[in-house]
Amino acid sequence: MSRLALIRSFAVATLLGTLSACTLLPEAEPIRVFLLPTSEAQTNQAAGTLRQALRIHTPHASRILAGPRIAVVPDGNQISSYQGARWGDTAPTLLRDRLIEQFRQSGQPTPVSNEESNLFAELELFSDLRAFQSEYVDGKPHVRIRLDAQLASSADQRILASRRFEILQPSGSPQLESVVEAFGHASDQLSQQLQGWILQVAKSQPMQ
Repeated sequence: MSRLALIRSFAVATLLGTLSACTLLPEAEPIRVFLLPTSEAQTNQAAGTLRQALRIHTPHASRILAGPRIAVVPDGNQISSYQGARWGDTAPTLLRDRLIEQFRQSGQPTPVSNEESNLFAELELFSDLRAFQSEYVDGKPHVRIRLDAQLASSADQRILASRRFEILQPSGSPQLESVVEAFGHASDQLSQQLQGWILQVAKSQPMQ
């Protein structure tokens, strides 16, 4: 066999080998991206309105909760995530934006911003996101959100009040779509409770 024929044979064998290897690779699983569902914002009218400008910081979170994966605790202390599904943003950012939207949609007259805008604020909300996951309670799926919140004065960084919020919202079914809806309902409840708390604490503070 001539040298040219050998080169051609080698090239063909290499190409066929490459094509065979490609067919053995698994197809990429499609990723479904979910938004955090919201409902019409409600406010605690008895608590009044917020007189101070408020800055809501993105909650701190552990590594697994700080990303876009939809976390699930199937059993005991084991934490995992739903395969082939993601949030549209990181979980702390979604929750921060949901809290801000709660104030804006409920008609609060004073500005509410996040730490990225660098706007003037008299009050600041710092928090730690301890749980943002689905888990099974008595064999049924629930969504748990746990947030440790601190409201501080911007002028002197003095902590005005601290509180832990925890929501446990049942899901209609184990299907992911139903679980995502439960995340939305739980976030709504948390937002409303946190808004009422901030209004009560802020009402007792002198205007800066």
